[in-house]
Amino acid sequence: MTSQLHETALAIVADHKGILAADESTGTMTKRLDSIGVESTEENRRFFRQLLFTAPGMEESIGGVILYDETIRQSGDDGTPLAEVLSAKGVIPGIKVDTGAHDLALHPGEKVTEGLDGLRTRLEEYRSLGARFAKWRAVITIGDGIPSVACIRANAHALARYAALCQEAGLVPIVEPEVLMDADNTIERCHDVTARTLHWTFSELHATGVDLEGTLLKPNMVIAGKGCAEQASAEKIAELTIHCFLRHVPAAVPGIVFLSGGQSEVQATENLNAINQVGGPWALSFSYGRALQASALAAWGGDPANAEAAQAAFVHRARMNAKAAAGEWSAELEQPVAA
Repeated sequence: MTSQLHETALAIVADHKGILAADESTGTMTKRLDSIGVESTEENRRFFRQLLFTAPGMEESIGGVILYDETIRQSGDDGTPLAEVLSAKGVIPGIKVDTGAHDLALHPGEKVTEGLDGLRTRLEEYRSLGARFAKWRAVITIGDGIPSVACIRANAHALARYAALCQEAGLVPIVEPEVLMDADNTIERCHDVTARTLHWTFSELHATGVDLEGTLLKPNMVIAGKGCAEQASAEKIAELTIHCFLRHVPAAVPGIVFLSGGQSEVQATENLNAINQVGGPWALSFSYGRALQASALAAWGGDPANAEAAQAAFVHRARMNAKAAAGEWSAELEQPVAA
């Protein structure tokens, strides 16, 4: 089992591939569809995700896809389960398993992610449905006097318990401690909070006996808050991100798949490219949601006739990020290619 977990983790990030995070909750997906004037029906959600999963050539840049509970139970137009559609392309299906972030008792403004109750049984079912890895997201908020040690440790402990249950079930856990970029903090403050969050996360993973070679880390980049007057260059983001991670992420972790955290599509690609030009002992790749889907969603617009244009937009973004994961992206590659 251990070697299988290692192989799966490595396969997801092999050859500069990354992850499509298609695990938006129904509420989040409704907001995305509302933005293009499309009703959020189960069929429309299924159709858009099928459109992404069947895009010709997506498998050249995408090694894994995180699914939502609704999606892993859905099938393509021909009746093939969507997890099997992905597997047939050599793309590894995964599943979001947490039940969301909830208020942390006695700590106003802070959250702890829930979903450990009954998780062992859910993981067994998800594995039977085709999942080979899972994801659990913890959110750490920067603010006046926060995050507290209690918040960081509560989330780190939950991540470790989740990861252990995943490995017991034969699933690779993606460990996602996200320091949010929604405030007005400096990049230096983000560095400090990210460092403390990673320290406690790996301390808990070690204490719980999680096999790091059979895990993937999905963290934020070290980046200034959206409201900060001074936004750092991609080079500064890369420098501080690698500085932080070299000190707190063991080299045994096979891959770090960054979240985009509200960055624009091109910004997320540019920053990932800069990070890879600095480099480290891990595969440095991506696990993007909106930063892989926004252009495709706009191109589709709810019209099946636009499916090919939407697929082309998605594949382009996936290729750009695979280039960035190799440190080979440049702005010139973003220019539209003549048909």
